[in-house]
Amino acid sequence: MALAYTPGTSVDTTRLAVISFAIVLFAMLALYLVGFDQGAISRSGMFMHELMHDGRHLLGLPCH
Repeated sequence: MALAYTPGTSVDTTRLAVISFAIVLFAMLALYLVGFDQGAISRSGMFMHELMHDGRHLLGLPCH
């Protein structure tokens, strides 16, 4: 007789999909801000560009 393990709590697939989508969206936003923003959406001029400057070079993205 074989025993099968069934967890007591099941993962709701809809909730898992929403959480996964939110994580991917946040990661894409972070990549955009670090890699490609160049101060375009920053209200304080080039503050975002200067803040993320070293991160761009670390990732190998051009920034000049």
